[in-house]
Amino acid sequence: MIRLRTALAAGAGLALLLTGCSDHSSTDTVASSPAPASAADRQSPAYTGELPERPSGTDSVSCTYDASGDAARDVTAPASDDVSATGAAAAQITTSVGVIGVELDRAAAPCTVNSFVSLAEQGYFDDTPCHRLVTSPGLQVLQCGDPTGTGTGGPGYGFDTEYPENVYAPGDAQLRQPVIYPRGTVAMANTGRPGSNGSQFFLVYEDSQLPPTYTVFGTVDEAGLAVIEEVAAEGDDGSMAAGGGAPNRAVQIESVTVGS
Repeated sequence: MIRLRTALAAGAGLALLLTGCSDHSSTDTVASSPAPASAADRQSPAYTGELPERPSGTDSVSCTYDASGDAARDVTAPASDDVSATGAAAAQITTSVGVIGVELDRAAAPCTVNSFVSLAEQGYFDDTPCHRLVTSPGLQVLQCGDPTGTGTGGPGYGFDTEYPENVYAPGDAQLRQPVIYPRGTVAMANTGRPGSNGSQFFLVYEDSQLPPTYTVFGTVDEAGLAVIEEVAAEGDDGSMAAGGGAPNRAVQIESVTVGS
């Protein structure tokens, strides 16, 4: 299940750590994506408390989507070869409370965008709830992408985290330090285990503190942020012991469409 844990970061006050969705049992899934150097040679950026610069990319990458757990809906995994790693795509998330416009960043997270677009085109997100709202200081997000609405559903496959985690050297202690995910960020939830990205994503409506281990794959437009803020203003039901709960104003995704 997707959980939000609270932890005290030494000298940094309260950091709220998102541990993501158990869409599936985690496997050693590997997703190839742009990186500034090989994993063995990668050097982490200096810690600034902000997201690091995006890595330089290539025109295309290969991705790996491993079967993992039961699918919440009957969908097929996306194509994994010659995945575009350039440019952006516009997405429109039409919900029961308004339209949330999103720009998807293929250069930052090609394998993630490839999966999101594939799921959208298969109707995976249609008629599904945004099941979790968090309004705590330091973490303010709306979480969606689980057709079951329980925080446990996924597409039946998993893949690895991309930017910003792929900027850091493997095992770097900075991967456990909070950075600011800016207002308007679209990112993937995960369990913290390799290959545990699936379909659940979160929309950041105020600057939030998280370790840099959640794939950033897009941004929300101002009109969409206004929609989310209206929902956040009505709060949540507090039903989740780890923090947050179902939005008091229910949010149902009606459709997700993606342009070129």
